[in-house]
Amino acid sequence: MDGRAASPIDYIVAKGGSELPEMRRMTMGFGEAVTTCITGFAEFSGRASRSEFWWFCLFVFLMSLVAEFVGYQVFPADPAAAQMVPAILELIFLVPFLAAGARRLHDTGRSGWWLLLILTGVGTVLLVVWWVLGSQRERNIHGAPPARAGP
Repeated sequence: MDGRAASPIDYIVAKGGSELPEMRRMTMGFGEAVTTCITGFAEFSGRASRSEFWWFCLFVFLMSLVAEFVGYQVFPADPAAAQMVPAILELIFLVPFLAAGARRLHDTGRSGWWLLLILTGVGTVLLVVWWVLGSQRERNIHGAPPARAGP
């Protein structure tokens, strides 16, 4: 190598693609991710893959858009009441989102307590960077790497 860190793609190419099936097991589809996060809504232990976390974030975002639309259709003359519909939905999804965020931090080798950075506003940027980072391939103090059943 030329002194730079090897990327995951370099690693897969060097292994002749033998790691590709393992990487596919670590990804989740949209429905599976939503189901996992909703059914384990208060599960702050364990690890969550990037796909699980980001699919769930997309689900919450889309549900918020739908709730906002419904709010303005149901309460067209009262914007304050219309805003209550998405606010209630976001409160419902707060604990599942925090749990998924904590599990995602665990997957990168960090404590879930780092979620408190959300309270600073600026710390949210750091959290997003950590959530985007790849998973630790090896077991860490939070458990084994996330892997779904099946091929």
